[in-house]
Amino acid sequence: MSFPSTIEALSFSRTGGVEVMEKITVPFPKQSPDSIVIKVNWGGVNTIDTYYRKGLYPVKEFPVLSGVEASGTVVALPTDDSVLNDPRYKERNLKIGSRVSVYSLGSHAQYTSVIWHKVFPLPDSISLELAAAATLQGLTAITQMTEAYNVQKGDIILIHTVAGGLGLLFTQYAKSRGATVIGTTSSKEKAELAKSFGADHVILYPVENTVERVLEITNGEGVHAVYDGVGKDTFMDNFKLVRRKGTLINVGNASGPVEPIPPLKLAGKNLKLVRPSMANYIVTPEESQYYTQQLFQELESGRLKVKIDGVYPFSTEGVRQAQTDLTTRGGKVAGKLLIKIADE
Repeated sequence: MSFPSTIEALSFSRTGGVEVMEKITVPFPKQSPDSIVIKVNWGGVNTIDTYYRKGLYPVKEFPVLSGVEASGTVVALPTDDSVLNDPRYKERNLKIGSRVSVYSLGSHAQYTSVIWHKVFPLPDSISLELAAAATLQGLTAITQMTEAYNVQKGDIILIHTVAGGLGLLFTQYAKSRGATVIGTTSSKEKAELAKSFGADHVILYPVENTVERVLEITNGEGVHAVYDGVGKDTFMDNFKLVRRKGTLINVGNASGPVEPIPPLKLAGKNLKLVRPSMANYIVTPEESQYYTQQLFQELESGRLKVKIDGVYPFSTEGVRQAQTDLTTRGGKVAGKLLIKIADE
């Protein structure tokens, strides 16, 4: 198969606001012997994209190709015999034309080259659109509700920004494990959406006191665990609403990173504090295979559903608007945002 010498990609050449994002022309991606080349159709928009763009997550050199989540079809397989003969690679049964999702920086481009164990073959029942909407956030929900805190039947869990793409997946997965879910959100419309996805109680943080409401709902005991993707604006109050021996999970930094916390602060209730990264739960081929299979089973069964709330064009204006909409706290976005990179 012949490939173009250049492709178009979403990129930034310096850190900063959304104005640094642009669509540029770059050379066709170089394929390493252990990587797979994907023709990309859909890109998932995630807050981690903004962390790289702002400089919160360091990058080695500019320009940086943006996006860590995408879906498409395989157009080139690894050339390394040790990979081709690896039973873990063979288990994936990847071929030219296989439909896949990927987790790799630089995925919002017409083509991307990805190390083989970050390429996930899709069941026939899962569309490329759904795969781009569900892979990163779905894996985040499953890994963090298994390893950061192992959610059990009877637990009471607090999820900040419960009506976002990740919040809705957290909610459904926690409910599937038998937990009671309390969520926070910004509007009555979002609260109704979260309840339709299984949330038991939803707190409107602009007009209600989150700490007081959580303690009221839990009869003063507090929650077993907090999943907080907001960060700086909400995290310190979590100490007031988590119960003794509870767990605080700092999922993300939508409002900025959490200030340093002295270990002694955990002693008042014998708390656990975790700042996990989904990427560090799928480092090995075995881990990525295990968790993606779990995710796809949850999607196929209907236990996990994804609400796609916006699709943006593959353009400078499209990516700027998508990242703006994603990071406007209290805005209208309720669900997952996608960039359509190519027709299927």
